[in-house]
Amino acid sequence: MSAFGIIMFLLIGGLAFWVLLFLLGFILPFWISLGVFDKIRPKRVFEDEPTKK
Repeated sequence: MSAFGIIMFLLIGGLAFWVLLFLLGFILPFWISLGVFDKIRPKRVFEDEPTKK
């Protein structure tokens, strides 16, 4: 039964490692680049003309 616990520990640890690797390798650069593009993009003061009734 002790071997089963060790295997489960290594399995969960391995899964957590790959999730962290995915986050650091793909999601983090994607999030940073979205933030940079948002800062670079010129902002519009008025998106559309207000409607007059």
